[in-house]
Amino acid sequence: MSEKQYTVKLHAPDIEPRVRHPRIMEVFDGLKSGEVMHLSNDHDPKPLHYQFLIEREGTFNWEYLEKGPELWRVAIEKR
Repeated sequence: MSEKQYTVKLHAPDIEPRVRHPRIMEVFDGLKSGEVMHLSNDHDPKPLHYQFLIEREGTFNWEYLEKGPELWRVAIEKR
């Protein structure tokens, strides 16, 4: 998945904390099947991954591209 073009790139710290997860979910929901969102963050987005597992089960592929310590990057593909 890491060789695909990204439909959208988000840097989580640029999004206001109170709307961060809803905004990321909104962007994901706007993707078409096969499109990929690139998400970067200043910490492991594991809580967001758990939210995806619960709220979007079976609709995504999650691939860590970089795992810190200062930057985490994830490719999230819509199935």
